[in-house]
Amino acid sequence: MAQILAPSTQWQLRTKHTSMSSNPITSKMWSSILLKQNKKGAVKSSAKFRVLSVKSEGGTINRMEDLLNLDVTPYSDKIIAEYIWIGGSGIDLRSKSRTISKPVEHPSELPKWNYDGSSTGQAPGEDSEVILYPQAIFKDPFRGGNNILVICDAYTPAGVPIPTNKRHRAAEIFSNKKVVDEIPWYGIEQEYTLLQTNVKWPLGWPVGAYPGPQGPYYCGVGADKSFGRDISDAHYKACLYAGINISGTNGEVMPGQWEYQVGPSVGIEAGDHIWCSRYILERITEQAGVVLSLDPKPIEGDWNGAGCHTNYSTKSMREEGGFEVIKKAILNLSLRHKEHISAYGEGNERRLTGKHETASINTFSWGVANRGCSIRVGRDTEKQGKGYLEDRRPASNMDPYVVTSLLAETTILWEPTLEAEALAAQKLSLKV
Repeated sequence: MAQILAPSTQWQLRTKHTSMSSNPITSKMWSSILLKQNKKGAVKSSAKFRVLSVKSEGGTINRMEDLLNLDVTPYSDKIIAEYIWIGGSGIDLRSKSRTISKPVEHPSELPKWNYDGSSTGQAPGEDSEVILYPQAIFKDPFRGGNNILVICDAYTPAGVPIPTNKRHRAAEIFSNKKVVDEIPWYGIEQEYTLLQTNVKWPLGWPVGAYPGPQGPYYCGVGADKSFGRDISDAHYKACLYAGINISGTNGEVMPGQWEYQVGPSVGIEAGDHIWCSRYILERITEQAGVVLSLDPKPIEGDWNGAGCHTNYSTKSMREEGGFEVIKKAILNLSLRHKEHISAYGEGNERRLTGKHETASINTFSWGVANRGCSIRVGRDTEKQGKGYLEDRRPASNMDPYVVTSLLAETTILWEPTLEAEALAAQKLSLKV
């Protein structure tokens, strides 16, 4: 992201859920995607959604499509809530639906629910019940109407957060008064790769072969440079409909790879919005018959990996004299480099090699306008003497609850010893 702007008022008003539109994403919106999948040479998909594009000989509307697009609002006050949670791998998303008696405006109005944790790798078979606590709600772009998506975290029946519940710890950090007073802003750049089904090879690539070298694909336009734009655009609109604070999107350096940005968001909201945006992207690629990958290095060799660069600032960084606060934050980050790297995504060592716009995973570095550093500071921030920093280390499969809360903890709550601070400042050429 070029800069962090003031966050939308949505974070201030999120307890007041807005009314739902009755204009969900319909199967017709995926028609161009489905047609592309049927072109000669394309990998055929077995996605059941394809039946929706079939018409009867008489030209009547397909009955399944008619039912999927059915608006029940005039006939019932009941809504469908899709409860979403993170599975046992820490990156896989799970969801299931339940009927709620009437529209709701806040997660506190929703009942807790449970699921079989033994089937998600989160509980033993002899004691498998895991409890879902609703935490954030978004409008459902797939069902429309008053229906909602519900981001949940998971607990034992005794109320103890299970090990894969990273939101609970993040919420504790973000509720600390020191953190609250600093109003931490985040702008997260989520990169992802689209893969052909069955062969698991990037979209637009010849099966078992390679396209031309990187160069023309980044923000590229044209059938030989851009692969999956319909999915990116559909996701963009679906996120806006849902109320996710998505701020942009673009094609990435490796063909078949895309990026979208979420933010600026305040505190725990950043994690909620990223996880919901990932869920929506999974659903869209499911319907399009394309596989979504968050692998940080999906293709070995001279190809860019996929990251989740995290732009970050505090109130003190955004005020006059903020550049000195930023440098102090960078100093703290350098001293906890190993702790951050261990929490920044699985397989990140394959991406952070010092090549392809990354720093080495073993070395902490920072620089102004340098995309080969661990931490980048923008030219505008240097010029104005205040602003934000960009942590370029997080992988595309990072947990946003972990990354955002760890940044706040390291830069606001954690204090190094004076000796360690002095040595780090000398090493990094920082004067704080």
